[in-house]
Amino acid sequence: MNKTLLTSIISGALLTLTAASSLATLQAAELSFAHIETEGVSTIEAAADMAIINVEVSVQAESAKAAKDKADSAVSQFMQRLLNADIDKKYIQSANLQLSPQYIYEQKQPPKLSGYNASRQMTVTVMNLNNVNKLLDSALVEGINRVNNIELKSSQEANIIAQARQAAIDDAKQKAQSLAKGFGEQISGVWAVRYLPQQSPQPEMYRASMKMNADVAQTYQQGQVTISDRVEVIFRLK
Repeated sequence: MNKTLLTSIISGALLTLTAASSLATLQAAELSFAHIETEGVSTIEAAADMAIINVEVSVQAESAKAAKDKADSAVSQFMQRLLNADIDKKYIQSANLQLSPQYIYEQKQPPKLSGYNASRQMTVTVMNLNNVNKLLDSALVEGINRVNNIELKSSQEANIIAQARQAAIDDAKQKAQSLAKGFGEQISGVWAVRYLPQQSPQPEMYRASMKMNADVAQTYQQGQVTISDRVEVIFRLK
């Protein structure tokens, strides 16, 4: 290795080291005072009092029009049952339609069209858990043949999220005060806050089978919704 190359390598290493040292010095300068860093966390469980159910009708027919008509009919009849049960239209979503040809494949033969499959999904928000089982039963009666999932939620979700956030803040403060007291110091204020909102509340999910029994209705009323939050705080010390 020649001297010129060696000098270049050393210069590059020194430049990198200087840049890293400068960054560390800058960070140290920003927090050149006595401080405590804490993380506040919280988890709140609330009883579910509502549900979002997703059901589907999937039918086959010889023609695309016939398949679509069958799917539309099942959705329309179930929609009417929902309206008769005083479910507001704003809580019902049923616009989507999937239509696809179905083929029979035989060895050394071209695909043969056997018909068409039409499917439509419906998402219904049920504000009263007492009605969930009854609505599912009526869906099956009207030709809905798939229950994709049942998501139990709380109508007080916004309030619970706010409570979880405040609980995380209180947790961070309590930890900071305890640490400061343990070291004979006092908190003088907050220097920085990093809020780390958690993902959407974790609802309890149920997979409903096509066979309902007398105990199903009660299980929907036992669901819990778990909501968590987290915050990181830097406190100044006196």
